[in-house]
Amino acid sequence: MRVGRASSHIDGDVIEFTPSADQYAYTFGGAAPVLEVPPGSVLRLWSEDAFNGKLQSTEDKPSEMLNMAEVNPQTGPFFITGAEPGDTLAVHVVDLEPARDWGASSAIPLFGGLTSTPLSPTLQDPLPEATWIYQVDAERRMVRFDAVFGDFQVDLPLAPMLGTIGVAPPSREVRTSLVPGSYGGNMDSPEIRPGATCYFAVNTPGALFSIGDGHYRQGEGEACGTAVEGAMNSTVIVDLLKTGAAPAWPRIETDDALMVIGSARPLEDAWRIAQFEMVNWISELYGLAPMDAYQLVSQISLAPLANVVDTNYSSVVKVEKHLLPAVRTYGGMHDHLRDRAAQIRATGPRGFRPGPLDLTD
Repeated sequence: MRVGRASSHIDGDVIEFTPSADQYAYTFGGAAPVLEVPPGSVLRLWSEDAFNGKLQSTEDKPSEMLNMAEVNPQTGPFFITGAEPGDTLAVHVVDLEPARDWGASSAIPLFGGLTSTPLSPTLQDPLPEATWIYQVDAERRMVRFDAVFGDFQVDLPLAPMLGTIGVAPPSREVRTSLVPGSYGGNMDSPEIRPGATCYFAVNTPGALFSIGDGHYRQGEGEACGTAVEGAMNSTVIVDLLKTGAAPAWPRIETDDALMVIGSARPLEDAWRIAQFEMVNWISELYGLAPMDAYQLVSQISLAPLANVVDTNYSSVVKVEKHLLPAVRTYGGMHDHLRDRAAQIRATGPRGFRPGPLDLTD
């Protein structure tokens, strides 16, 4: 696959990729792959912030600085060798590190959870637009909130996550990188953080996997519409499952929990999708009748919000593993990738300078 002018090289068994500005993808689906990588690859990727680096000062107004057709730039897509429709792509987040010493958030006119929007119009005027700049203290692992309309400061812990991650949609669809769906996309879930393994159905040859929209931290729901947006250095492992039973919606596994993300409007439909898919997953894992799985999930699930501001809303359903008998999901893929991630972190500072890896199981 053509790499163009991007910076790409292999460091030991780690493939590094930094896109040039003309290689950013603004959609899931419809973009040519920037690189072909085999299953099992470790990728160290740089991604631009959701604002395309345009908001750098509290004086910068989103209405003047942003081109809404060029927000949420994606790094990718990557063509995964051998991936075919019906397969499952497993992506393990090894490490996420801020690539700058500042992040930005904003209130954008007619965008956000507590303002009139084009999809939920009211007669009220838009809220005042504003930009907040958060300084990053990498040594202390903190970001600083500075009030714009008053005198107040507070340091908050860094909690890096990926706002967007996913594959090409089915049926040759092309979706803007602002929208979440069954393929992943702009789900904005704080659960997509280091230690998480995400499972996506492969809908097109090569899967066409992309990431972006790095957040230095975000509250559940992303209420104002933007997180602490920042350029990100991401280390991920991509692998492939030829199970023939790909998930209908994105699934997430950590050491402590199983999760499903549903995306739709209204919010209750996003919640229903995630609940339905979790019932199916629990039924599959434990051989339960659907009604028994429904009853069980009703008593043990949590339902953290991901976003209530995008074109589709995203809802998470989460089941803590300690409540259920131990079981191997996807043949133990999460455990395998977690162990590889620990090996990567052990070979360099915060996982960003690893040497050759032992790739044996």
